Amino acid sequence: MRALALALAAGLLSAAPATTSYADTGPRTWRVGPDRELTTPSAAAALARDGDTVLIDPGTYSGDVATWTQDDLTLAGDGGRAHLRADGNAAQGKAIWVVQGDNTTVDRIELSGAAVPDRNGAGIRLEGTGLTVQRSWFHDNENGILTGADSESDVFVLRSRFFRNGYGDGYSHNLYVGAVRSLTVAGCWLSDADTGHELKSRATGNTIVANRISDGDATASYSIDLPNGGRSLVAGNVVVQGPRSENPTLVSYGAEGLTNPSHTLWVVNNTFVNRRTSGTFVALASGARAHLRNNLLVGSGDLTSARADARANRRVGLGDFVDPAGDDYRLTASSRAVDRGVRVPSRWRAQQQYVHPARDERRPVVGRLDLGAYELG
Repeated sequence: MRALALALAAGLLSAAPATTSYADTGPRTWRVGPDRELTTPSAAAALARDGDTVLIDPGTYSGDVATWTQDDLTLAGDGGRAHLRADGNAAQGKAIWVVQGDNTTVDRIELSGAAVPDRNGAGIRLEGTGLTVQRSWFHDNENGILTGADSESDVFVLRSRFFRNGYGDGYSHNLYVGAVRSLTVAGCWLSDADTGHELKSRATGNTIVANRISDGDATASYSIDLPNGGRSLVAGNVVVQGPRSENPTLVSYGAEGLTNPSHTLWVVNNTFVNRRTSGTFVALASGARAHLRNNLLVGSGDLTSARADARANRRVGLGDFVDPAGDDYRLTASSRAVDRGVRVPSRWRAQQQYVHPARDERRPVVGRLDLGAYELG
């Protein structure tokens, strides 16, 4: 949870950046819009310097793609979400935006339609070190976000939506993070991946908290795939595997080998729903040190594929929830999950819970801990 706390403390969930201009010797604010001097984001990419802010008016920027080389850059929709639609174009044959600078922040941007010959077209292709994305949408791309390997890179994805991404070959995903130092995904809604995974991360450390991850009727594979292990927390998520999922596992840990230094996984206070007729809620590679606490299981399937430290995980029916047909898995007052939880070490607790659509809030403390992704208030 430390990564999420740092993000919140740094104000990463605050409003869009200020619009004050600066002198030529310091950071500047560039304004982009159809009625402005700079009519496209790519025009700002050619002028911006390190530390600058680019504010983009709402609207659709069709076919406009860009490479951002500046460090400490902020790219933000101003007054609403700015939509970058690929329309057959790609920067460097890779993405709508190729981000090569370090410590970039992207806020209130929508990126869609990225497709390239190698089938890895991304809304954002991260080649720099460090990225924060918040309040943004990625849809109908071959990958929503795709990053390379960077042992010094921390990636934060906050209060954002990913849907209908994936080429359909199983190698492209809604969100695909390479071997970075850390990944934090919080308050997001990931859904309807095309054959690939909803979320795949090779990061050394993963903090995946208070999200809704749902397949709908799509042919998605794993809901959460951590193929190389890593020190990971999966907490407070609602994870719904759809009936057409092409893989029966919801959370997969170490499927491609536990090559990251840590093999520790904590899976805490999630609500897991399997709409297939069989499956595994948490699949573990041999050698994983997994701790499963206070999770709710709905539907068929085994809790885990291997030995794990498992306590207070309970299977319940749909009647325990407010509106499961609408993916609302808040508890009813009569639910058997109320006051049934066990204590979890503070660093691994579910401290946030998902708020639809694509937000999160502090999980309340009301008596004894409830099971699942929500505390009955």
